[in-house]
Amino acid sequence: MEEYVLETTELTKTYGAHAAVDGVSLKVPRCSIYGFLGANGAGKSTTMKMILGLIKPDRGMIRVFGKHFPQERISILRQVGALIETPSYYGHLSGYQNMRIVAKLLDVPEAQIIETLELVHLENQADKKVKHYSLGMKQRLGIAMAIVHRPKLLILDEPTNGLDPSGIQEIRSFIKSIPEKLGMTVLLSSHLLYEIEQIAEHVGVIHEGQLIYQGTLASLQEKGGELSLEQIFLEMTGQGRSL
Repeated sequence: MEEYVLETTELTKTYGAHAAVDGVSLKVPRCSIYGFLGANGAGKSTTMKMILGLIKPDRGMIRVFGKHFPQERISILRQVGALIETPSYYGHLSGYQNMRIVAKLLDVPEAQIIETLELVHLENQADKKVKHYSLGMKQRLGIAMAIVHRPKLLILDEPTNGLDPSGIQEIRSFIKSIPEKLGMTVLLSSHLLYEIEQIAEHVGVIHEGQLIYQGTLASLQEKGGELSLEQIFLEMTGQGRSL
């Protein structure tokens, strides 16, 4: 069994003279929550889109479950769930109907739809049209659609962005339970250090397209001595240096 569910080597994407992602080598441990931290525009979403095959890298290697991407793209993506930016749904349909569409495409049994809605606490809102959902409910539905087929790897891009405090707490609490409850590995991006602190043990810090730290949060704190994690992060990204 592979130690790392996801590995990238020297992953690079340029647009003209600008390197959006510059030689990023990620190692995401199995059954972990890996926080991918960086300011807006640092390269987080571009990296995730390359991992999912939505953007073609200019250079570098991607391995998921020990398989090479894109050579084994179909078999890899069958075991991956993702929520990039905002969820896609049919507003005129109910939450349950939206889930049923995804489940049919992925050959998921009906019982698993109900079970998944229960996991994200939407079972009592399943018959309501999604256009009447709150932002937090829509986000939970997006996560439910991403996990209904029980993937081995779940990729979430800024999943708490724009939510109110109670919505953030609901999403955060559920994400924290995923590795133990569902046996999944989670790659989660955020521009907020506090969010990563609350959820992840492993972290990769990206700054101006380059990975400037990768390891555990505890190791990062240790390297910074008496500085707070926030001070360490600001110092790293302010100077663009590697710890």
